[in-house]
Amino acid sequence: MENKSTVFIVDDDPSVRKALKRFVTSAGYAVETYASAQEFLSAVPLFAGGCLILDIRMPGLNGLGLQAQMAVLNYKLPIIFITAFDNPQEKKQAMDAGASAFLRKPLNDKELLEAIKSACGLAVP
Repeated sequence: MENKSTVFIVDDDPSVRKALKRFVTSAGYAVETYASAQEFLSAVPLFAGGCLILDIRMPGLNGLGLQAQMAVLNYKLPIIFITAFDNPQEKKQAMDAGASAFLRKPLNDKELLEAIKSACGLAVP
């Protein structure tokens, strides 16, 4: 299943980035990974298409901070938040600000793939 959507992954944990990149690439998506929110903002153009898988808790600018910064800069990438923590306030804040999904680690492969397809505007079979 080849498509033109790019999935951008921002997570401070190298093992999470590597595992997500391997899985998402195997599903037919182009993947770019970043170790920090600042690295992502410096590298990805405003008009990029696809979606963003974003860890909510990172050093420096965290996921919610990046989401807010993207809104100010008028980025249009849909955001799929991932987290190892069960924090209803963070989930509410992320979803209220327009996140397309909020998933708990360890991630369920099927759930993640459905979230990516939905965020990239593709029909889920």
